[in-house]
Amino acid sequence: MALPGDRPSDAPRSDPRDRTARLSSGRIVGIDAARGLAVLGMMTAHVGPEPGDGSPADRLLHLADGRPSALFVVLAGVSLALLSGGVRPVTGRDLARSRARILGRALVVLVIGVALEALGTPVLVILPTYAVLFAAGCLVLTWRPWALVVAAVSVALVAPPVRTAIGMGTEATDPGGLVGLVVGPHYPALVWFAYLLAGLAVGRQDVTRPAVQRALVGWGAVLVLVGYVGGWAAQALGAPVSLASIAPHSSTTFEVVGNTGTAFVVLAASLAVAQRWPRVVAPVAAVGALALTAYTVHVVVIALVGTDVVWRPTVAGWLAFLGTTTALCWAWRATLGRGPLERAMATVSTGVADLLVPRRPDDASRRPGSRG
Repeated sequence: MALPGDRPSDAPRSDPRDRTARLSSGRIVGIDAARGLAVLGMMTAHVGPEPGDGSPADRLLHLADGRPSALFVVLAGVSLALLSGGVRPVTGRDLARSRARILGRALVVLVIGVALEALGTPVLVILPTYAVLFAAGCLVLTWRPWALVVAAVSVALVAPPVRTAIGMGTEATDPGGLVGLVVGPHYPALVWFAYLLAGLAVGRQDVTRPAVQRALVGWGAVLVLVGYVGGWAAQALGAPVSLASIAPHSSTTFEVVGNTGTAFVVLAASLAVAQRWPRVVAPVAAVGALALTAYTVHVVVIALVGTDVVWRPTVAGWLAFLGTTTALCWAWRATLGRGPLERAMATVSTGVADLLVPRRPDDASRRPGSRG
């Protein structure tokens, strides 16, 4: 949920000839499509039928466990880049306003996430960790892409064993609260920061260029092999499962590397398909554009219909979630534009920015949409 906005903040628009500026309603459709796949993938992990028979459909369902949430956070990093200038990062007052807007978004996401957790559903809500990562991302907005890559690799290598060494990462040691968000067993921000850093590095590139998309596929394939095959080989050679597991949500170095590679490939494919056949991806892209609303509503629906939809899932129930979500988001996007929670978040984030970094009279002429 790189929420809402894969578009620049109220900072100056970069050169209008830059391909990154060629958006649909200020958005890169391919990124929305990738985010839509992430949202639908997480729904599949929550209410999809249990895998088990080894069929192609079964293997496809297995892919939805763990990887969509990682894709979600990688795309959060991409959005942080776009919210702070894209390929030409903003500086000075514009940077301060971008940080304030991001912090405002993080606050809204945190409040919604805590409210969803209070519903008591079996869903492991990602939004609180997402909010923490969004806020942490403010610290690295000015870093160069190579520094972001080095940082992502460093976090992926160091954070998992550190988390294991301090005894975290299992249900029995789930600490809850802020500590749980940082090192707990489900979405540990300490480890998942690697996904955000990787996405931020990607977002500093012109992702609409075919050459960048090809590079994403190539590096993604390498990371998939190093992560998943490397983890399997390490376990075969006797490495402890706590450090070499590639199981969903194990948050080991190998799983993080493999998931990042998967996210790169999915993002590149979504961008390429959206550029060639935008109408084909429009329904899924609408889900991505309304990601916060879609994710929130699906958890609320689970709370209303009862936990059997999670513990005793059916194909019919799963398809109803996916089909209804896609149809409603597509209709809303086509007729009303921005989603209700996305509108609220934009209002709050702009208000926070206006409070912390008030606009100057000349700011209006430099907002997105102008040529200034």
